[in-house]
Amino acid sequence: MYKEEVRRLQEIIDDSSQIVFFGGAGVSTESDIPDFRSADGLYQQKYKYSPEQIVSHSFFVQNTEGFYEFYKDKMMFLDALPNQAHLKLAELEKAGKLTAVITQNIDGLHQAAGSKNVLELHGSIHRNYCQKCGKFYDAAYVKGSEGIPKCSCGGRIKPDVVLYEEGLDPDVIRKSIQAISRADTLIIGGTSLVVYPAAGFIDHFRGKHLVVINKSATAREVGAELSIAAPIGEVLGRIVVK
Repeated sequence: MYKEEVRRLQEIIDDSSQIVFFGGAGVSTESDIPDFRSADGLYQQKYKYSPEQIVSHSFFVQNTEGFYEFYKDKMMFLDALPNQAHLKLAELEKAGKLTAVITQNIDGLHQAAGSKNVLELHGSIHRNYCQKCGKFYDAAYVKGSEGIPKCSCGGRIKPDVVLYEEGLDPDVIRKSIQAISRADTLIIGGTSLVVYPAAGFIDHFRGKHLVVINKSATAREVGAELSIAAPIGEVLGRIVVK
């Protein structure tokens, strides 16, 4: 299955020296972290408020306890382990073939797999700060806290994740666009390319090979040289890093 597509992907990777990977929630589903938009995703589940509402800035401000109830249960998977996709990308970086991982995920699994240059468009569950004094707290502290996690100074702790109504970090945007514009190969994986402005970053690609690996069709036609409709870990796990 996918034998011919994997063979072609191997040829492309062998021909590349500046690969950039742009990934979304589908990269982590093989680590048992639910995505958002698939049939089993968070957006298909029924809650008192929609997930889009709950993970918005205004909801965090107005109903912080409700936000954390959902966030801790549905967005913090501290026992999740990197899958074949994370591990292969880290291996490609170590071999000097991959220059950056640009991710829409907040789970930190790329770093756990060993990737060094990871650009987190939407932040990370592993960074949390007191809104009053700025003190740092890790994910375990937030996950294990009762109700709203509080700082030792009494301030409220906020995760360093980009909520709806909040803007992306300008420095991360700049570095992402720079990496894509310099790449000779761009691999897009595990994303439906629905979320903007991140999905628009790929317009800056001017390189040789454009590859899409995603179980379902992407929301926009990107003119990929190779498209593989399969789980990304299953595909990348077959690649041999030379």
